[in-house]
Amino acid sequence: MPTLRRTLILALVLVAAGSLIFTTGAAVIDGDADTFAEDRLAIQPADGPNGNYSYLNDDDEIAIDVSASNPNIQDPSFDGVNVDSTGTIDDVFTITYTADRYAHVWIEYDGDGEVTFVADGDSIEGEANNVTLAPNQTVTVGLELDTRGKAAGTQLGADEFSIEAKIAEPDAVGGTGASTQQTGDGGPTTTVTSPSADRREFVASDVERGEAVQFLAEGMEIAGDDVTLEGIDLEGVRNERVELDAEGSRDSFANGSALTAPTRPRPVGYLSLDYDFAPNAVDAMTIRFSADPAYLNETGTDPEDVTLYRQTEAGAWEEVPVEIVDEAVVEIMGLPEDRVHFRATTEEFSTFAVAERVPRYDVTEATVAPEAVDPGENVTVRTTLRNGGGAAGERTVTLTANGTPVANETVSLDPNETATVAFDATFGTAGAYDLAVDGTAVGTLLVGDPAGDDAGGSGDESNVGSDESATVTGTTEEPFGIDPADLAGPLALVVIAVATLALVRRMPR
Repeated sequence: MPTLRRTLILALVLVAAGSLIFTTGAAVIDGDADTFAEDRLAIQPADGPNGNYSYLNDDDEIAIDVSASNPNIQDPSFDGVNVDSTGTIDDVFTITYTADRYAHVWIEYDGDGEVTFVADGDSIEGEANNVTLAPNQTVTVGLELDTRGKAAGTQLGADEFSIEAKIAEPDAVGGTGASTQQTGDGGPTTTVTSPSADRREFVASDVERGEAVQFLAEGMEIAGDDVTLEGIDLEGVRNERVELDAEGSRDSFANGSALTAPTRPRPVGYLSLDYDFAPNAVDAMTIRFSADPAYLNETGTDPEDVTLYRQTEAGAWEEVPVEIVDEAVVEIMGLPEDRVHFRATTEEFSTFAVAERVPRYDVTEATVAPEAVDPGENVTVRTTLRNGGGAAGERTVTLTANGTPVANETVSLDPNETATVAFDATFGTAGAYDLAVDGTAVGTLLVGDPAGDDAGGSGDESNVGSDESATVTGTTEEPFGIDPADLAGPLALVVIAVATLALVRRMPR
């Protein structure tokens, strides 16, 4: 089974004489701690005199030091543990489990029997001697010593030990499509029924007031295998019994509406929840879901852009903060390690949508100046873009004349960031040109013919207005969808080229 390990420091030195006073103390929860698995396991010095034998080192890792090198021991006569003696140092450090499921916790230590880690007088070394911790429960750990036959001045035992933990597996029974789950140390009894791959029916009974309830969905399909529901956790349940039905779908449900939001997120799948309790009977709900990495790669979805929306009673959609589950937590909880796991906590129950934040570029302003020029004179088309989406991204901005693309430029913007893009160009042929940037009309540019005769230029070469006065040569083409019969005389190629790109970024206010 997957476990999570923290390797720590142990130093005990034997001395020929002196005394070591063994006292008791209580575990503490507040204060500094050596934490791992996203703070779900916290190791701290115990409260009381024996807690001085443990401390957090410069790396914020717990160190057990029963020697003169311990900075907490101020007695200059203290050198270590007496030889040819046995005893127990109670309450040296504590292990607190803060997650919402029961966990087995134990210590791995490669010693020869001189030092044994104990809790309530019993060894907790090895998985077979684990202690089961409920959410927010603490175990106090001490040291049992046997220094008989050992020489003074030597270090006792190995210099490292590790704390390991894994989720307590529930006892499961039942027939096809249903399972009953209960932790080994009591707690609510939960029944999970699976009518189909995209549906789960959850029931919890024998719930004590204020207790947490965890339902294991184990891969219920939200969007096929691409996105699945792993579980639903209820906090602060005030009913003795709760029922909750979940259903997933790639498309919006018949009795609901599709996801819409100002940032235009891309919906991936929908999750409907039907429950038999009042919303105020539960303090909070955590939705745990996962995604196939192959699907994320195929769709170009960054896990950081995966989010969740909740539909309000009024029909609007509100975003719920989502966090990626740390790999260490995935391991300790025994979740599939070949998927990317997410969780979101909400105090409201409703229909939810898993979605991807995407960039959304809007043209907020577009101008052309001047609006009338002679052939060959410079004209500037200027546009302001804003990323109104929920994710950063790139956008290729396209300038068109009479519907034909003639120039483009790529712009990168963060959410709510703006940029101004300027195209400097010259037109070699007289006529009227309807200009647009990404479909947003800029205006009509009038290019006159002051000579009153055929437009000049052969179309083989045109001057491009730029900071470097570049010259571009190209093949003669029909000018941007204008019928030559509508113009007097033969026409030369109209050349529009990007001369400069000016990006003026304004960060979100």
